[in-house]
Amino acid sequence: MPGHPAAIEDYALIGDLLTAALVGKDGSLDWLCLPRFDSPACFAALLGDEDNGRWRIAPADENGPYARRRYRDDTLILETEWETTTGQVLVTDFMPRRDDAPCVVRVVEGLSGTVDMRMDLRIRFDYGRILPWMRRVDGQLSGVAGPESVWLRTPARLTAHGTAHHAAFRVTAGEQIPFVLTWQPSHLPAPQPVDAFEALRATESYWRRWLRRLTYDGPYRDAVARSLITLKALTYEPTGGIVAAPTTSLPEEIGGVRNWDYRYCWLRDAGMTLEALLRSGFTAEADAWRGWLARAVAGRAEDTQIMYGIAGERRLTEWEADWLAGYEGSRPVRIGNAAAGQQQLDVIGEVVDAIHLAIGCGLRPRRHLVDLHAVFLDHLVEVWSEPDQGLWETRGTPLHYTHSKVMCWVAFDRSVRLAEEYGRAGPAEKWRRIRDRIHREVCERGFDAERGTFTQSYGSRELDAALLLIPQTGFLPPDDPRVVGTVEAVQRELLVDGLVLRYSAGADTSPDGLSGGEGAFLACSFWLADALRMIGREDEARALYERLLALRNDVGLLAEEYDPVARRQLGNFPQAFTHVPLIRVAYELDRHATHARRSRPRAPKAKGA
Repeated sequence: MPGHPAAIEDYALIGDLLTAALVGKDGSLDWLCLPRFDSPACFAALLGDEDNGRWRIAPADENGPYARRRYRDDTLILETEWETTTGQVLVTDFMPRRDDAPCVVRVVEGLSGTVDMRMDLRIRFDYGRILPWMRRVDGQLSGVAGPESVWLRTPARLTAHGTAHHAAFRVTAGEQIPFVLTWQPSHLPAPQPVDAFEALRATESYWRRWLRRLTYDGPYRDAVARSLITLKALTYEPTGGIVAAPTTSLPEEIGGVRNWDYRYCWLRDAGMTLEALLRSGFTAEADAWRGWLARAVAGRAEDTQIMYGIAGERRLTEWEADWLAGYEGSRPVRIGNAAAGQQQLDVIGEVVDAIHLAIGCGLRPRRHLVDLHAVFLDHLVEVWSEPDQGLWETRGTPLHYTHSKVMCWVAFDRSVRLAEEYGRAGPAEKWRRIRDRIHREVCERGFDAERGTFTQSYGSRELDAALLLIPQTGFLPPDDPRVVGTVEAVQRELLVDGLVLRYSAGADTSPDGLSGGEGAFLACSFWLADALRMIGREDEARALYERLLALRNDVGLLAEEYDPVARRQLGNFPQAFTHVPLIRVAYELDRHATHARRSRPRAPKAKGA
């Protein structure tokens, strides 16, 4: 059996709104943190090898079968179908929603003929470091170490081989063999049995019922639906927090050092995520996310962090799991994220923009968040003119990042609007003066008149893909020559095979303080599609958008980045920050296309319209 992780795009996601697992095309579950997204992994082969923990179910014949897989319609139920020389078999993987004891259910079903199957289970707690004490208790296989225990219940006969447990069994047409792995604290008695087939029915019913609220029914409906299901799967339901990704340390460059822990919630995702949820009809999820936001930022404005834990935790201490070899040798493997302590001035703009968006969409104002708004603005008055680490959380010298200043402008602009449009209390005239001052400064110090483009930081000649967001924020209208010039400069200087780099990573002038390079950033590529649409180049926008959709894996998922040379996905997976702009651009392209058809009914349809 393979002992190394699959390509990033070869994984699919299953989850229960508490945590999530990655299952490869080869039937190997290589990543699972229990009981929460940010808990230590009990299967960590993704960042090492099989001896760091994995659970594989697949045909015993390694050479003969080939697999097809899909999600069962609009659900998070994964189906992998193998065709062998003796028959066909289906493995269904999912995680039922359970508050008491999270579990993974895997059902092997014979479709035709007979197929010899093999199961390989290697449980390792604490990110692949701790080998549990394995024993049989009341017909279940139990693994215990310290505070954790897992329990496997199956009718298949299990045998121990060294530090692994195996099952060799044959499945015939119409036969179903379930495997249920349940986690719970080790001081509790054995968990109650889970009926795999009842859990499957309930899980399918939940996801179908949940997606009925989707308002989008345009040409990109399947991509939008899968992206929204992915956002929901990345939600920690008890608090409403949405993690950036369920993984840590999947590299931005194979063998490189840009390996970060993304199992936390970023404030800058707030406005974009709220827009995607509200626009798609998922008001309850948007309100829950806003509730997490209000609790997370509670306290002094100067203590506001750029990210928090899924329940609002603030201490996200970063350390290295040095016993793990890293994904394809990419080290270090980082747990926690030191960027939580950085100053990134754009986040207050994101928070205030989220407040303005929520109120504008009719969500009932959360008193606590409204009260904090004034405190945030008082703090921003004092610090907006300082340098910071910027959107990309660079670990080099703080700079006056243009995007950060634009988002400071957003904070004051939205505050003025809240006062004028909704009667919110506050010194609107003072906010207006500061807003206008920031606008003048950005246009003077963050703009390169010679090249006709905004730059990454004041006085720099470097570009930054975040500058593509300027027209989306309303800082300048889309038809402003400075906006058009910036979009065209990004196309000239930051494209690799038509996809967008964040900035010139690895160059002598790179601000991130790290060696090596990285792939094209997929969110930035969606931003370019949106910016092209806004400046009137819809055909280019649609072509780029549809190319980006083609980069999704076979089950519709995207990581953080893409390597256009090796033609593979890179970075933590699946990535919320990628799927959110996918949703936005689908709505924008479809709305614009609909408007164009009404106003110019005889014009030919754009490709994909």
